[in-house]
Amino acid sequence: MAVCETCGNDYEMAFEVRAQGVTHTFDSFECAIHTMAPRCEHCGVMILGHGHQVDGRFFCCAHCASASQGASTVDHV
Repeated sequence: MAVCETCGNDYEMAFEVRAQGVTHTFDSFECAIHTMAPRCEHCGVMILGHGHQVDGRFFCCAHCASASQGASTVDHV
């Protein structure tokens, strides 16, 4: 069995996620999301979809990107 790096649960159906050359072990998608999802640099919400990226910074939406960066940006339609 493997131990989830988020909650410490020792679970027989744990799985691994490889990202940027690092292997992570989780017991649920919830734990994987909690640990790996980027957070909006303006409001702090977890970004579970595509989000919005400006100059290498991640935001949950165009509003947060504009509020933080002061740049004119729009969501994809």
